[in-house]
Amino acid sequence: MLADKLGYTYIDTGAMYRAVTLKVLDSGMMERLHEYPEEIGALLDNIAIVFEGDLVMLDGRDVTAAIRENRVSRHVSFVSSLKPVRDILKEIQRNMGARRGVVMDGRDIGTVIFPDAELKIYLVADAAQRAKRRHAELLQKCSDSSSVPSIEELEEEILRRDRNDADRAHAPLRKHEDAVEVDTSCLTIEEQVELVYDLALEKTAV
Repeated sequence: MLADKLGYTYIDTGAMYRAVTLKVLDSGMMERLHEYPEEIGALLDNIAIVFEGDLVMLDGRDVTAAIRENRVSRHVSFVSSLKPVRDILKEIQRNMGARRGVVMDGRDIGTVIFPDAELKIYLVADAAQRAKRRHAELLQKCSDSSSVPSIEELEEEILRRDRNDADRAHAPLRKHEDAVEVDTSCLTIEEQVELVYDLALEKTAV
């Protein structure tokens, strides 16, 4: 919504890590990677992740729904913690944003990928509220509602992922010193977009 309002390109880096996780799961390598994480490099040779409107394409196939499945959510923190994965996606993401005019989200964008970005936003929200939002999103995207985890399960998963991402060795979750912290717990999505849009206009007007 923000990218549309600004006339920029939107890049969902979280979807990129989910796409890699899906590729690992489909390859059957997940269990082996816990012991030999360096082997993921060969799997990612020539990986192609492309955004086509609202669609996420992995190696030429539409994985928009598949990357949101709970099996992917359970493993994405581990896969995204692997240095070969972060190195490869860092290069892809920097190339995507090199021409400016992008809205990019992700847990290391402001600290690792684009630490010199004109505007860095650090979004926070109450874990219970995040779980409710995630639950509503999954219900909307999944054809089988019985496969959607409960709000309580999602909250536990969210807190676990936060801990894992903050503690990982490579590009841990951190707030950049120049980032503007925005607590969205009590804000509607429209209010969030308007708030960040105003901040973006202030930056571009300078």
